[in-house]
Amino acid sequence: MSFLETLNVRCINELALREKRVFLRTDFNFPTDLQGKVLDMDRLDRCVPTIRYAIDHNARLIIASHFGRPSGAKDVEYTLEPFAAKLAELLDMDIYFFEDCYGMGALQMVKDLKPGQILVLENLRFNEDEKKNSTAFARELAKMCDVYINDAFGVSHRRDASIVSLPKFVDTRGAGLSFKDEVEQLAGLVSLQRGDGFYAVIGGTRAEEKIGIIRPLLEIADKILLGGAIANLFLAAKGYALGGQNFDKEKLLLAENILKSAKARNVEIVLPADCVTAESVNSTETVVCDTDKVREGMRILDIGPKSLKLFESELKDCKTLFWSGSMGLYELERFAQGSAGLARLVAASGFRKIAGGGDTAFVIKKAGLAESFDMISTGGSAALEFLKNGGMLPGIEALK
Repeated sequence: MSFLETLNVRCINELALREKRVFLRTDFNFPTDLQGKVLDMDRLDRCVPTIRYAIDHNARLIIASHFGRPSGAKDVEYTLEPFAAKLAELLDMDIYFFEDCYGMGALQMVKDLKPGQILVLENLRFNEDEKKNSTAFARELAKMCDVYINDAFGVSHRRDASIVSLPKFVDTRGAGLSFKDEVEQLAGLVSLQRGDGFYAVIGGTRAEEKIGIIRPLLEIADKILLGGAIANLFLAAKGYALGGQNFDKEKLLLAENILKSAKARNVEIVLPADCVTAESVNSTETVVCDTDKVREGMRILDIGPKSLKLFESELKDCKTLFWSGSMGLYELERFAQGSAGLARLVAASGFRKIAGGGDTAFVIKKAGLAESFDMISTGGSAALEFLKNGGMLPGIEALK
């Protein structure tokens, strides 16, 4: 019996779809560079099997997603129209696009859909009620469908309206093929506990999001290696000056408490030994220095060669590794070497290796090492939340 079956969650291939209106929640939130240019559309490719299954079974398919972080209003920078065009190219078929994600116009578009046709709705986050998890907004979305399918594992840790409230108003609901595959693979890690050789590498730019994951990891991980913005926060919590960078006092206190908890549990938190610094992200001149010797006014934008050697040494007893988040500002080549170096040393290792998140996936793919990983999940934070919560996420709970 599969993990989802034990939760009484059905998959799309177990549901009656013929001529039904199927609302497919996908994840088109692709990684972008500093100018907003999309770097990788792997998540688009991943949802294609679910889309093909639905149209092959004569469903009227309505696709919805978010992209970026718009302010709850329409913003051409974050429109999904180019992705609808790319999907049409991938599937070699015409796809309809509507300029809103709900309302009378969207309902009419859905009404006009014939079996086997696809409609892509505009960015869900153009409506602030999506992030607010508005019940009224979810009811409006539910008017468009007979079946709800979640194929967006990477955002299923979030309590957005289209993830947790919409399914409640649709009698027939289930998981997409990609969603199921990710859940079933990650489910094998749920039983891990300290002493099993489970290590985590956590990086990325959003320290405020990642810090909430670290404390629960203390219960299952034997070692946690940090890079990126989250490492800078913990270095500051240990008293490092870091060029005069300021950190939120509340987050610093939380990091200090996590370090104390880790010590009490005999879980080692490994921090970078050196770093690549610059006056700003636009600076072409960089300085590599030890983390306790960052010059005033300099910003830490990547880990250095000493850190890579340290991480390689620290990983020697690892049996299973989960990696989420880049080691630096990977979008710029001069600050991407730490992430690329980590990808190479992990790929060359003999332990089981799982990576998660769009940024991490891009780093690994760019290095040409995707085939060396046992699994690359679409969700970094979602996968960590999944492990933290014993295999449960809000988006999975909503499918029961």
